Amino acid sequence: MDTEHTAITEPVRRVEVFTGAGRRRTWTADDKARIVAESATGEESVCAVARRHGLSPQQLFGWRRQAREATTGKADGAAPLFVPAVVEAVQSAAPPVLSGKPDRKRACKSVNTSSVIEIEIAGTVIRVGRGADAETLAAVIAALKAAT
Repeated sequence: MDTEHTAITEPVRRVEVFTGAGRRRTWTADDKARIVAESATGEESVCAVARRHGLSPQQLFGWRRQAREATTGKADGAAPLFVPAVVEAVQSAAPPVLSGKPDRKRACKSVNTSSVIEIEIAGTVIRVGRGADAETLAAVIAALKAAT
């Protein structure tokens, strides 16, 4: 005859008791801010800071992203904001040529300024030429904003 084994018919062989907080913990906003600020100093890698506080690096990277979004007011991938543009007539910077021969050095250094965009942030000017990569330009502007 085949006997069915169930929890009722068999005695308990092994019992595990979990003590402590377990893996799921709650962090206060102050603790998160302190750990994120510590990871932003650059003295240690983000992974090292996460390990020291018992976090996974992914969790700390998520907190950093949330802090960035809170300060910029937008999530990654949001549409860029536009500001009013000031258009001015561009005057030629090259002096008039008096001799019959053009100055080769000056001709090589001249830049077609009709297709240049100038962006000024906190007194720093960025000149963007035709064909500039939008992602690279966005990263440069973000870095400049962060430095001011």
